[in-house]
Amino acid sequence: MAGKTAIIASNGSLFDAYKVYNIATAAAASDHEVAIFFTFEGLNLINKEAYEQLALPEGKEQMAEGLRAANVPTIPELAEMAQELEVKFIGCQMTMDLFGLEKDAFIDGIDVGGAVTFLDFAKDADVTLTF
Repeated sequence: MAGKTAIIASNGSLFDAYKVYNIATAAAASDHEVAIFFTFEGLNLINKEAYEQLALPEGKEQMAEGLRAANVPTIPELAEMAQELEVKFIGCQMTMDLFGLEKDAFIDGIDVGGAVTFLDFAKDADVTLTF
C-alpha cells in the first residue's frame, strides 16, 4: 500500500457524500488503505433509505440536472465503487445507539465500531480528513 487515508463523515448532505466518496475512491485507486468513519448525520451516507435521496444544499437544487448531464455517479454507485476498491466503512456505534438504529438499516459490508476502532486505524494514517 502507498499509504493510509482516514476520513470522518459527520455531515449528511449530497455534497458531503460526493466529497467523502470522491476522496475515498481516489485514495483507494491510488493504492491507499482507506477507512471512513460515519458518525452523526454522516450515517445518512450509508443508510439504505437515506443515501438514495440526500438533499442538495438549499439554493443549489438546480445542480441536480447538472449532475445528471455530467454523468456523475449516484451516491449508491459511489458507495459500491468504494467498497469494490476495499474502502472500509465504519458506522459509529454510539451514534447508531443514540438514533436507535441497527446495523440492518445500513448498506451491506459495513463494520460497526466506536471512536477507538477508527482511531486505531487513523493513528498512523498519512492523510486524515473530516467532512
